[in-house]
Amino acid sequence: MKACMPVRNLILILGDQLDHQSAALAAADKARDIVLMIEAREESTHVWSSKVRTVLFLSAMRHHSAWLHTQGFVVHYRALDGHGDASLATGLGAEITASKPAAIICVEPGDLRVTALLQDTCSAHNIPLDLRADSHFLCGCAEFSQWAGANKSLRMEFFYRVMRRKHNILMQGEEPEGAQWNFDADNRKAFGKAGPQEVPTPAQFPPDAITREVITIVEKHFDDHPGQLAHFNWPVTREAALVALDDFIENRFAGFGEHQDAMWTHLPFGWHSLLSTSLNLKLLHPMEVIEKAQAAYRADKVDLLSAEGFIRQILGWREFMRGVYFLDMPAMKTANHFGHTNPLPKWYWTADTKMHCMRQCISQTLDHGYAHHIQRLMITGMFGVTAEIIPQDMADWYLAVYVDAIEWVELPNVAGMALFANGGRFTSKPYIASGAYVKRMSNYCKGCVYAPEDKTSASACPMTTLYWNFVDKHEKVLAKNPRTALMVKNLTRMDVAERDAMRNRARAMLNNLDAL
Repeated sequence: MKACMPVRNLILILGDQLDHQSAALAAADKARDIVLMIEAREESTHVWSSKVRTVLFLSAMRHHSAWLHTQGFVVHYRALDGHGDASLATGLGAEITASKPAAIICVEPGDLRVTALLQDTCSAHNIPLDLRADSHFLCGCAEFSQWAGANKSLRMEFFYRVMRRKHNILMQGEEPEGAQWNFDADNRKAFGKAGPQEVPTPAQFPPDAITREVITIVEKHFDDHPGQLAHFNWPVTREAALVALDDFIENRFAGFGEHQDAMWTHLPFGWHSLLSTSLNLKLLHPMEVIEKAQAAYRADKVDLLSAEGFIRQILGWREFMRGVYFLDMPAMKTANHFGHTNPLPKWYWTADTKMHCMRQCISQTLDHGYAHHIQRLMITGMFGVTAEIIPQDMADWYLAVYVDAIEWVELPNVAGMALFANGGRFTSKPYIASGAYVKRMSNYCKGCVYAPEDKTSASACPMTTLYWNFVDKHEKVLAKNPRTALMVKNLTRMDVAERDAMRNRARAMLNNLDAL
């Protein structure tokens, strides 16, 4: 930028907006505009963010800043170990004062807390804020709102069909490939007694000099935060994200389908794609991922079960979650349909629990910042419902510990799906099950001190006891729902004495969740 030339726009790039084709950079004038990136301490402390999550964001940001420099942009990078900004607001305010731009440009944030922060800061400095629609997504917020209309309940399946037709994905003319829209029922197989066989190793991304420096900084500034960094192996550049995509398509995609819900001790990744971080940081565009998946199916490299199941997660569920977030906020943030009041057990942060299934899933989360969708929904999430944990506590935990968590995708998944906190706005039933489900879908019950078939004794499985207690408490409502009526029918087979024993055991558990 030439000396004394006034700054036209200050282009703010947030930590999850590392898109090389960002709408914020459209029509940028490299001679008159400044790109601003801020490492703000508050973004790791407003929830107690894990070390893995913080390293991923900061390393990816620093790599993106380096790429911007190669493209000829003037970048003002406010580093945590340099300026030490307490928040995005203080960093942005300081830069406005120093650079005196005519306007601020930013892609619309995926967290309404951040949107309000930017609006308040710009208002306080009397400077225009240009929030641009995020071109990364395949369905805009206005388009989703129009589709949703005034419906009191929404279903992803119908939205997914609209998106399939709109983008011509896995279609044969007007009909879905294989004459069926959804093969989810075929993708729920357990591994069997032999366990998973010949599991491929995901692509490796050893920390480079930038990432190693970030690890040192995070260990210094957030030493008391959860998680550990010995296994850090996430893509932090677009080039690495493309390698991760190709590795999944070539080496794991074919095995993804039928066992995508299965779980096994010391199996953190299985055949899952591990692409959610790259998608949510905007290192990959969803359509390039979808097109590669569809091309693999067309080339007979994968079957339709794997192709449809994977594409549904991106074209259907991911886009649906974003649409619902912006449609239903801010009410979603405080929703508590069941009126649950128990605080989050302390062992969610340490994995120090006697429940083997929870210990496995939480330990894996703390080690890698990752758990797949069933581990989140049917282990850590399901327990949150039946243990009557405050939904906001649960949502904050998910936002803190998972590397792919940004509020637009995390909150609807947790409050809306895992916890049923919004009363079934887009799910037809609470996702609950007893320890029998965990035993069927994993080997987690093997060697556990609790017995999955027991609901009343001292060795009763908390998953089982609290499941039946939940069904008992909500019997009338669940009996009216065709998808949960069988649960109530099974409950009625218990005699009075067994029900009372189950209730008493559940009461003892609920009064001391930290001891489980």
